[in-house]
Amino acid sequence: MKHCKLKSLLPALMIAGILLFAISETSMSAPPKTLLAGTSKILITPSVPIPMSGYGGRKGPFKGVHDDLYARVIVFSDGQNKAAVISAELIGLSNAFWDEMSQKIEAETGIKKDHIMLSCIHTHSGPVTRVYGEDNSAEVIAYVDTLKIKLLKATKEAMNNMIPASIGAAKGECKMNTNRRAMDGKGGISLGVNPYAPCDHEVGIIRVDDKSGNPLALLMNWPCHAVVLGPRNYLITNDWPGAASNYAEKEIGANVIAPVIVGASGDINPVYGPHIDFIDNNSYAYGKDAIGEDLANVSMEVMKSIRTSPVGHISATQRVISLPAKERDASRGLQPDRKDDVTLKVRLSALKIGNVVFTGVSGEVFNQISVKMRNQSPYSNTFMITHCNGSNGYLVTEESYPVPGKSGYEDKSKPTGGYEPGSTRAKTGAEMAIIDNLLEMIDEL
Repeated sequence: MKHCKLKSLLPALMIAGILLFAISETSMSAPPKTLLAGTSKILITPSVPIPMSGYGGRKGPFKGVHDDLYARVIVFSDGQNKAAVISAELIGLSNAFWDEMSQKIEAETGIKKDHIMLSCIHTHSGPVTRVYGEDNSAEVIAYVDTLKIKLLKATKEAMNNMIPASIGAAKGECKMNTNRRAMDGKGGISLGVNPYAPCDHEVGIIRVDDKSGNPLALLMNWPCHAVVLGPRNYLITNDWPGAASNYAEKEIGANVIAPVIVGASGDINPVYGPHIDFIDNNSYAYGKDAIGEDLANVSMEVMKSIRTSPVGHISATQRVISLPAKERDASRGLQPDRKDDVTLKVRLSALKIGNVVFTGVSGEVFNQISVKMRNQSPYSNTFMITHCNGSNGYLVTEESYPVPGKSGYEDKSKPTGGYEPGSTRAKTGAEMAIIDNLLEMIDEL
């Protein structure tokens, strides 16, 4: 009886097998997505003196240019989807700027908003990029308007330069950074050097080649504030990120661009600075070059071992999360991109190109948030870009908020209170919200 049933099922099983084989053959014969990439670089130094950003105590506009500022753009395509990774040598760009800029790019290039990663190196020796309050001058407005034109132009140029390409990534280590949340000798936390607290030294190195294996771009992802130059400096400079980019581009040559995409460095400073200026401490001011050279050398050495792949599907997603916000100081005006006092809206981004995953956060993120997220990602080459797609200030770890009745450094490795937890607009809960949402978004990719 069982034999008869099996015999009667044979035709159906044969048909199912044929269909399964046909489906398998179709999947196997589907052409892989071949990657295209194009690059561009554009000067964004202000043409006239305007106020500087980064330190509130400065008075008046900048007095000269020590290093020109640039924006570097890489546009990718898999034949169906396009994506742009943009690094600007500025302190940051507001949520309002991001909204307008991303709409312009999408309208004129077809690159969807959620496929754009617009980030800044966070130099504290660059021009202001906001147009409200005391900075609302004709010169500042003109600079910001010109900046939008240039970023759009550079993105279009990179897209027009696209050629068959390949991508790969690896990791290195640079120890020219340190946790800055230090003991002040009075039971509190101040900005300084804390060798006991965690500091992420990982360098993410992303290599993009042409079809012949020649480099088109080297992206360097490393967490550190761009504050070698301090508040007394009135000369425009791109600080250590610009030094790293310039050094790598000079060494590699052949029109390669080497943008820095800054990692989670809300609590990390460089080993030099930040109370240095070019005028009085010129010999020490070149600490930015020492850091830049070391980072570039680490990246270029690791770059040699990276095997790139010409096959890469592009996928991306974005979401805006709402965090409970602290009450706003009534003496401070409501920023144009902040609609209420109840919630802090933070933009999170995730972009996957081949097996390389970029995550973006519109704020200054503490380094352990990035480390925890990366360690839980299913992709080994997962990197966090901060000051990305908007600006929301400090986003700190849960354990860093002050504890009533306790000093700031009962545990030297876990300092509590201090400048960043006091400055953040978010109440507790930001750490897990960022990690959980980014991991969900990575799964969606």
